[in-house]
Amino acid sequence: MANDESFFDSRAAILASIPHRPPFLFVDQIVEWHDDGIVCSYRFKKNEYFFEGHYPNMPIVPGVILCEAAMQAGAIYTARVLSGEDKEKKTKVPVVGRMNDVKFKSLVRPGQLIEEHVVFKESIAGAYIFKAKILCEGKLAVSFDFIVTLIDKIDED
Repeated sequence: MANDESFFDSRAAILASIPHRPPFLFVDQIVEWHDDGIVCSYRFKKNEYFFEGHYPNMPIVPGVILCEAAMQAGAIYTARVLSGEDKEKKTKVPVVGRMNDVKFKSLVRPGQLIEEHVVFKESIAGAYIFKAKILCEGKLAVSFDFIVTLIDKIDED
């Protein structure tokens, strides 16, 4: 799949791909797009809601938030790939089905920029399997595997 510049550079494309919105959107930019994966980035703001209660005198990005950031990148990749497939899949939303082998390697703090590297491994019976790693200032912060499945979109009025 070639890079589509309008998709690649557009914040609107991120918002169109996944249902997440601030303050629970952890993708600022699509940095790279490959046939087998995606690299996104996010800079943690000093006033993120979770810093108030998570180690308040020594703010650290919660590991679950780092995992969520990578999974959002994987959801963007999945949504983009599915946009070229059949109509039925276009009415679906990617959600996490499983996480495995989570390894936390270094801390991420307010103001730091992360890169979310997500590689598509395979698809089995409607489950999309990914390998993820989060880098912060070139250092590995977390790595894990995860599975994305699809659910029907629900419009709440």
